[in-house]
Amino acid sequence: MTLERRRLLQGAGALALGTAAGIATAQPAFPSRPIRIVVPNAAGGAADLTARAVGQKMAAALGQPVVIDNKPSAGGVVAGEQVARAEPDGHTLLLISSGSAVSAALFKKLPFDTLADFAPVSQMARFDLAIAVAANGRFKTLGELLAWARANPGKLNVGTPQIGTTQNLAAELFKLSAGIDAQVVPFNGTPPVVTAVRGGEIDVLVDILGPLMPHIQGKVLRPLAVLGRERAPELPDVPAVRESGGPLAGFDVSSWNGLAAPAKTPPAVVERLSRAVQDAVAQADVKQQLQALNMTARGSSPAALRDFLAADIRRWDEVIAKAKLQKL
Repeated sequence: MTLERRRLLQGAGALALGTAAGIATAQPAFPSRPIRIVVPNAAGGAADLTARAVGQKMAAALGQPVVIDNKPSAGGVVAGEQVARAEPDGHTLLLISSGSAVSAALFKKLPFDTLADFAPVSQMARFDLAIAVAANGRFKTLGELLAWARANPGKLNVGTPQIGTTQNLAAELFKLSAGIDAQVVPFNGTPPVVTAVRGGEIDVLVDILGPLMPHIQGKVLRPLAVLGRERAPELPDVPAVRESGGPLAGFDVSSWNGLAAPAKTPPAVVERLSRAVQDAVAQADVKQQLQALNMTARGSSPAALRDFLAADIRRWDEVIAKAKLQKL
């Protein structure tokens, strides 16, 4: 090789390295602007308050503001579609929940694929569901309710919030698991369910524990059981459904929420966001804020949340099929 050719090759190599370095330097560091969390629920609810508590800590860790954007709609369609179509750079996130899994199983068609169009980031919290009756009602224990339901097939009425909520399908799963013939009656939210059970219009209700706590503490409702794997910290004397044994020994239903980014968000960005969330929910003041909402702070890896979400969708799909519920 001639000296002149060697110099030309060395010059070309240096130019290529310089160009690559320039490209790498030109890529903006993450995050480069405020991060937006789109919440498919109204302001002031558990989902909104969770996002705000965690978002505040994320902002401090990431060095950019975190803005909460409430986009309530049935099945989370508006929020989900908006985030699925957002630039996959980590600056737009979606609050997902057990409701996301229910919607994926219940709706015939959504404008997005709950698993394929999002990159799970981390869980934020879990919260219990409970079975409750009027404090002056006929049932004092879950055992009494089950015995009566089996002796009176088709007569037990179980109230829940709207069709397609986690609470509604949890009641269907409870009925199937217990092997009882009961009617699940949906209402337009928690307040009318509580009113109905107090007035004797329905026998029992299934709902998220948090909104029921004031009625339980006020001796208006009597909790018979919680639906999760363990007893709720707020109600240590109230058994879990699974403690009934028999066909209910494996019963375990709780609600949860977390964050997801658009699919194709770079793995390094997803990992950084996940670490920020996990660090946030590990802080004592966030734990206290969530506990005040009857929620338990709980983070997770992106892979763990993806597996959890997929399993939740499969479970509710099976419940819908077994209960012969009509898809929406």
